[in-house]
Amino acid sequence: MNIDLKGKRALVTGASSGIGAAVAIALGKAGARVAVNFRSNEESAHTVAGTIREAGGEALVLQTDVVDPGSVAALFSQVDHAWGGLDILVNNAGIDGKRAFAWEGEIADWRQVIEINLFGAYYCAREALRRMIPQKSGVILNTSSVHEKIAWSGYSAYTASKGALGMLSRTLAQEAAPHGVRVLSIAPGAVKTPINRAVWENTAEMKDLMEKIPLRRIGEPEEIANMAVVLVSDVASYVTGDTIYVDGGMTDYPSFAHGG
Repeated sequence: MNIDLKGKRALVTGASSGIGAAVAIALGKAGARVAVNFRSNEESAHTVAGTIREAGGEALVLQTDVVDPGSVAALFSQVDHAWGGLDILVNNAGIDGKRAFAWEGEIADWRQVIEINLFGAYYCAREALRRMIPQKSGVILNTSSVHEKIAWSGYSAYTASKGALGMLSRTLAQEAAPHGVRVLSIAPGAVKTPINRAVWENTAEMKDLMEKIPLRRIGEPEEIANMAVVLVSDVASYVTGDTIYVDGGMTDYPSFAHGG
C-alpha cells in the first residue's frame, strides 16, 4: 500500500532528534510539506530539514518554546504565512524529567514536565484545531508513551502527563469528530533514541529491558515514524480518539507469560 501525503501541510514539534526527527522525515518522504520545530537544537533541526529536501520534499525550520502560548501562536502564524494553513500536527515535544520519588522531588521539576508534555501539547492542539475545524479536515497525533498505561517509579510527572495526554486526546477527538477532524495518540515503548542511550549502551540494563519486551528487541525511531504516517493518512480515516501502542508488546505484561 502506497501512502501519499502530497499536498498535506504538517507540523512536528520536537522534531530535531529522536522520534520527532524520524516522524518529520517519514512525513516528508510520504509527500507532505513539513515544518520542523525545535526549541534549542537548531543545527539538528536544519539537518532533518535537509534530509527531507534531499528526498525531494519541502521543509521549514521553526523555533518555538511550547510552554509559551504566545510563542506557539507565533509558530502557527509562520506556518499560515508559508502554506496557508495546516493539515497534520504531530505533538512530539516532551521530556521525561529528573528521576525522583514523589516525596523527594522538587515541585519546579515536576511542573516543568507537566508544562512541556501536557500544556505544550494542549497549546499546539488548540491552535491546530482553530485551523482544522473551519476547514473540516485535519489530524492531530499526540506522542504519548507506554507509561500512559504502565507505572514508572521515580517519574510520576512523566506518567501523569502521558496519562492526561491520552485523555486529552480522547476528549479533543470527541469534540472535533463532528467537524471531520481526527485526534489520537501514538505510544512508543523502548526506542533507540539519544534520550535513553544510557540504557541501550549498558549490557546489564539492556538484559533487564529485554525481559520487559516480548519481541526481545528495542524499537527503532523509524518504526514509530512509519506507524505515525499511517495514522495521519487516509488509511486510518476511521480511527480517532484512541491510543495506538507501538511497543514490541511491552504493554502485554510479559512477566505473566509463564503464569501469575
